[in-house]
Amino acid sequence: MAAGTTRGLVLALVLGMTAACGSTGDQGTLSRSAVPAAAESVVVAAAAAEPPPEPVAVTEPATTVPTATTEVPVVAPPTSAAPPPPPPPVRPVHEQAWTPFAAVESVVLHHPSTRVEAVGFHESNHDGAREMQPLPTAANPLVLESRERGTGARTAADIVSDPDIEVRAPVTGQVRRAGTYVLYCDYSDDYAVIEPDARPGWEVKILHIDGVRVRAGDRVVAGETVLADRPTRLPFESQVDERSTPPAWPHVHIEVVDPSIPDRPSPGGGC
Repeated sequence: MAAGTTRGLVLALVLGMTAACGSTGDQGTLSRSAVPAAAESVVVAAAAAEPPPEPVAVTEPATTVPTATTEVPVVAPPTSAAPPPPPPPVRPVHEQAWTPFAAVESVVLHHPSTRVEAVGFHESNHDGAREMQPLPTAANPLVLESRERGTGARTAADIVSDPDIEVRAPVTGQVRRAGTYVLYCDYSDDYAVIEPDARPGWEVKILHIDGVRVRAGDRVVAGETVLADRPTRLPFESQVDERSTPPAWPHVHIEVVDPSIPDRPSPGGGC
């Protein structure tokens, strides 16, 4: 019940009681002290009957409670590094003390270098070149493809040698010729021709040597006498280079020729 309604009710009761007293005369007159008491009792009773005021909800401002967060480090994706280059191929080098690699009848031919990768037999371009027989001590002997020259498949040999090792005589005998010539009409190259003691009249030709040290009339001993400082690095690819480990080593050309056999002229002439 509202507070204004309660005061009105109390006032009405008081007025009613006063009027009643006035109508009954002195005998029914209530004492002045009794009226306020009666009115007070009514007010107290009315206040007791009035329900308590409803509670007013107080809305407090929301409080934001910070939450603990774990910061995750940003990891950059791994970069794809280029794979390391493959290791260079291993060159099969034969270390030997100028051992023999082939024989032509009684003439024994020695490796011209102490470090040899391979001995590549092929066809000579001279009709008087003799067929070589590989020996068990030959360093990786192999036969190259035909050059269509009409000579035997092993009438010449390319000995793939260490470019930093000197070239020594492949046979014992006497130097007939030595010096510089023009290879294929375009390239300067050194050579030596030795008459072997084991077969007088024949010639052992050594080509592709650099810095020839001997001259006609010199005596040479197989595996001992130095013919040149090193093998010649040719400025073009040779047939045997395909069988050498990259980068290809140079080679020394050796063949045994019987000069009594006439050589047919090369097609297109020569230099």
